[in-house]
Amino acid sequence: MGGRMTKVSKVELDKWRMLNAADVIQKLADYANCDTTYIPIKSEKSSRWYVTIRESGEYEILTTGPKWFDMRSKRGGGGAIDLVMHLYNIDFKQAVAKLRGAL
Repeated sequence: MGGRMTKVSKVELDKWRMLNAADVIQKLADYANCDTTYIPIKSEKSSRWYVTIRESGEYEILTTGPKWFDMRSKRGGGGAIDLVMHLYNIDFKQAVAKLRGAL
């Protein structure tokens, strides 16, 4: 790409904001294991994932649709871009590039 990233369209951003966080984890993590013993409290759609990212470490992530929460760092957000930025400790442009390459 010659160092320059093409502009991110609103359609593309909206798509990534709506992606299921559990799907993003499974697609991008080096290791992702859903905790089948986890019993959700607030939403039956929630799940807990043990995640390893080679570049940044291990995480315990709760997901509900596009929303996610890192139980260890007590940080959360919504959408695939925020999740990728958090898991890989990268900026917005790098997260967009990673998503474009993987999804």
